[in-house]
Amino acid sequence: MSKNKVVCVDFDGTCVMHEYPKIGADVPNAVNVLKRLNENQVKIILWTIRSGEYLQKSMNWFVERGIEIWAVNKNPQQRFWSQSPKAYASVYIDDAALGCPLKPPLDDVSRPFADWFEIERRLEETGYLLPRTL
Repeated sequence: MSKNKVVCVDFDGTCVMHEYPKIGADVPNAVNVLKRLNENQVKIILWTIRSGEYLQKSMNWFVERGIEIWAVNKNPQQRFWSQSPKAYASVYIDDAALGCPLKPPLDDVSRPFADWFEIERRLEETGYLLPRTL
């Protein structure tokens, strides 16, 4: 597994259900796949619009689940080759991204959320995760 793989991961609607500013329930399979990314030496950048205390609560969510994040809203190595404010990653996982697999809302009021079962399959297919062994 390549050590230079970097993934930016959105928070609301991607890792947790949409309940901003509260922390929603964990999106099914998100914790499992994020831990697998850690195990596969993929660097995770938390890529969120949250700030202040709300950002801290999202960072705590990762710590409480034993998921290591490499950075928040920036790529620490990027400053050596670009002054762009956009955090560089090789993959972006965001429920608002065109092409991100989504699960339908659970009720008439909720919003769609990231489908981490399909995301996991795609990460395995593209080499970000080693396939599971039986």
